[in-house]
Amino acid sequence: MDLPGHLGSMPMHAITEIHGESGLLERFRLEIERFDPPARRRLTAALELAAALHRDDRRVREPYLNHLLRVAIRMMHHYQVRDVDVIVAGLLHDTVEDHPAELAGDLPAGADLRRAALAALADRFGARVARLVAAVTNPEYDPDRDRNTQYREHVAANLEREPWARVIKVSDFTDNGVGIIHTVGPKVLSSAVKYRPLVPVLRDLVARADTPLAEPVKQHIYDQLDLAEERFSAILDAPSDN
Repeated sequence: MDLPGHLGSMPMHAITEIHGESGLLERFRLEIERFDPPARRRLTAALELAAALHRDDRRVREPYLNHLLRVAIRMMHHYQVRDVDVIVAGLLHDTVEDHPAELAGDLPAGADLRRAALAALADRFGARVARLVAAVTNPEYDPDRDRNTQYREHVAANLEREPWARVIKVSDFTDNGVGIIHTVGPKVLSSAVKYRPLVPVLRDLVARADTPLAEPVKQHIYDQLDLAEERFSAILDAPSDN
């Protein structure tokens, strides 16, 4: 497939709509050209693992890998992240939650599947990558409590102690929140309900002095959080037809 020379400057959802997964893969390759060969090999290995684990997963209208690519590209391009561990963790941030058995391999009965999956990630990409993935992996929820409340509590607690995990979560949230206009069906409402209360939590975490992002990048993120809030409000606060 021939891709345009200006692919490197196109908005990611525009790339997704026009060129699909192949366009995002090419954009990813353009971004990692800025890294040295060992870093490129690690990033490519993480992408290959994410693609294999999520090969049958879908995200509403698209392959799930598209979401992971956008999370990683956003960190490299918009957030100016050059920390390879963080980008690797961004590509793999849903693997332990969604595919722990495939990561962990054969285990004895009664083994902790998520712990084994994180150990497998640590063996392959290092303990820091596994720790970052753990920080953004949703917990097993208490069925007697509201899931969205537990999700918000989990995000606030885990990101409190992992500044780089905040960067991954903000990119993930932006793809889900600002990108809600690309969602269809019942997920539109459920996503708005889930994510709107997270906006002030993330805004506070990004503003902290130990969040390792430049001030212009933080301002860009604040603008994206504002845009997400506007989109959630348009969905949740729209006048009822009744």
